[in-house]
Amino acid sequence: MSTTVQLIETRRFGDDRGWFSETWSRPRFAAQGIDLDFVQDNQSCSIHVGTIRGIHFQRAPHAQAKLVRCVRGSIVDYAVDLRKGSPTWGQVAFATLSAANGRQLFVPVGYGHAFVTLEPDTEVAYKVSDVYAGDCDGGVAWDCPEIGIGWPLPPSGPVLSDKDKALPPLADFDSPFAYDGVPMAAKGDLG
Repeated sequence: MSTTVQLIETRRFGDDRGWFSETWSRPRFAAQGIDLDFVQDNQSCSIHVGTIRGIHFQRAPHAQAKLVRCVRGSIVDYAVDLRKGSPTWGQVAFATLSAANGRQLFVPVGYGHAFVTLEPDTEVAYKVSDVYAGDCDGGVAWDCPEIGIGWPLPPSGPVLSDKDKALPPLADFDSPFAYDGVPMAAKGDLG
């Protein structure tokens, strides 16, 4: 299974009715190194521009890889390397995902995941490789200076959950993820 963040460009087949796109094909994704069983689909709706969800993860025994796409509106989606001992520790890969562009971001186990909404009433759908387990849920502060995400926020600032306001910075975080010998292949803006 892939242990690096990947931007997935989905093909759209259009005609006078609109378009069709295959968003998950196990053989096609396996050829790209993403060979796993997704066991749960999640969807969120964020009403306000500037809503931040993250930086979240799940630790073992229910660690999750995610395949994320935006089905209404647009987001900037982030993956943060949280693997202890990684030469790319705390570094970020990100991409703009929208209903219009159809892109998806694969976020492997060992990475924190976050996004910020760029439009009102934005919906995000994602597949996960393990079920939700509250006792394995964790995260890192969205505004951690060591990570230094340049969030595209409106003048009013971010909309955050109480949980996200209380997450620790990277300096106070004891990662449950081990480095697997594969550094983050692509950092920064993936496109």
